[in-house]
Amino acid sequence: MSQSIGLTIPPRQREKSYDNRIVGRFIDLVHKVLTPGNNLLFEKKSAFLLIRSFQYIMSSEQKRQLEQQLWNIANTLRGKMDADDFRDYILGFIFYKYLSEKMELYANELLAEDGITYVKLDEQSPEGQEFLDAIKEEAIQKLGFFLKPSELFKEIVRRGQAKNDEDGHSNFILGDLANILNNIEQSTMGTDSEEDFNRLFEDLDLTSSKLGRTESAKNALIVKVLEHLNVIDFQLQNVESDVLGDAYEYLIGQFASGAGKKAGEFYTPQQVSKILAKLVTTGKTKLKSVYDPTCGSGSLLLRVAKEVKEVSNFYGQELNRTTYNLARMNMILHDVHYRRFDIRQDDTLEHPQHLDKRFEAIVANPPFSAQWSASPLHISDDRFSQYGRLAPASKADFAFVQHMVHHLAENGTMAVVVPHGVLFRGGAEGHIREHLIADKNYLDAVIGLPANIFYGTSIPTAVLVFKKCREHPTDILFIDASAYYEKGKNQNYLREADIDKIVDTYRERRVEARYSYRATLDEVKANDYNLNIPRYVDTFAEEETVDLEQVSTNLKKLNEEKQQIDNLIESYCQQLGITTPF
Repeated sequence: MSQSIGLTIPPRQREKSYDNRIVGRFIDLVHKVLTPGNNLLFEKKSAFLLIRSFQYIMSSEQKRQLEQQLWNIANTLRGKMDADDFRDYILGFIFYKYLSEKMELYANELLAEDGITYVKLDEQSPEGQEFLDAIKEEAIQKLGFFLKPSELFKEIVRRGQAKNDEDGHSNFILGDLANILNNIEQSTMGTDSEEDFNRLFEDLDLTSSKLGRTESAKNALIVKVLEHLNVIDFQLQNVESDVLGDAYEYLIGQFASGAGKKAGEFYTPQQVSKILAKLVTTGKTKLKSVYDPTCGSGSLLLRVAKEVKEVSNFYGQELNRTTYNLARMNMILHDVHYRRFDIRQDDTLEHPQHLDKRFEAIVANPPFSAQWSASPLHISDDRFSQYGRLAPASKADFAFVQHMVHHLAENGTMAVVVPHGVLFRGGAEGHIREHLIADKNYLDAVIGLPANIFYGTSIPTAVLVFKKCREHPTDILFIDASAYYEKGKNQNYLREADIDKIVDTYRERRVEARYSYRATLDEVKANDYNLNIPRYVDTFAEEETVDLEQVSTNLKKLNEEKQQIDNLIESYCQQLGITTPF
């Protein structure tokens, strides 16, 4: 190389996710390495970390751009349709595009030795059919589903963009699209992935009047959505990046923020998810299993995976059918293989689907104070029998806690979000609370969160952390984080520093004035097992002593200054020949 290579960064508005110092250092390093005669030596580790930092920055920028593109599409095209109705369509079509690109990439790998690409296969020829049969068999095993070349996302878009002509070719694609989505599900029939794809697209109702008054109007809207999605590069070939998965999470969060009370049915705010995930992964780099009994869109399960190197298996249960479909899509879209997740749809308390399982990590944000049957038949249920009492029919909070404790492995940790009433209500709830502390000694920590951080409710909440084998069995850690947040227009937010403070305090079991306290079991017993946080963490701050003598002196000085000003005004008034205003 005869000359150095000049690299410049195009001027751009500084983004929060863009660390210009790392980029500058990276480019400076490239200049030095490529300059002739420069025998630059540096440690491999340092260079590797620098390159990884640059990759992270670029990944963050790609993620931000993709998030913005997808949200702009959703916002522009939904028209007068309710956000949560349009959510099902836009997320469903993103998922269909993901499956298509995944299928094409895998098929092209299989066909590489033959020197052909998937879209060039002739589906009607005997040779083409032979290829398709072989690819289908491999795809079902590897991916869990199958799409023919003519069923790929870009092919249906191409047909939608075509002009109607005299030969009868039409750009009406709704029928074809419905058949393709059905074919995806049908391709899994009788295979291991059948349950994970069964009725997965049932919420994409292409006949709904919400899409338009006429069939032509419906078709036009769907074509427009697909066209906009088609130009976005999901970068699935980049196996180390989860840009699309993160963008999908972002979209779910954006829809949740506009869905009000209904958002709580399918989404836990990311900052709360991060706290729960960090709590249950404390001291661990791998997990055999993670479980969420009220999994919503699956975001909380996936958040746990971000905190460790590996999660072997994901388990969840969800009551709402639409949300259950969203959870399965979310798992697949985050490249969780269908054999590694088991998400079921049913009522967790009345019809639990994983009774024989015990999990290393359990996380949940159950519906607050939901109603349940509290049927006497549950007294003989292993989940509740040892307590001797059932949670009230009008408040299922402790029923969910009991259910989760039952599923917790001996070496496991569980973290659950509850309304504050769970900490101090009496009756059956008080009895259950006492049993968990006095008889079982499972409660490890109580963490108070700020009010108004959840969608659709402003009530203050707490996180309860349980372990069956506690490292610190003689005390319970109480944390009052209720005053540490950033106030938003409609909702409060936990900042990174607030999250870190909670997690670090838990992991170090640190005692800090007006923030955290380690209460002995005897102290908790003396409070009749009432866990109300102010009983243990004194947040009272003494007011500064007022020096009354100094206040008197300051008042005299003010009066003197006032008199001087009055005299000056009186002098001016006399000069002007006008009456003084006092």
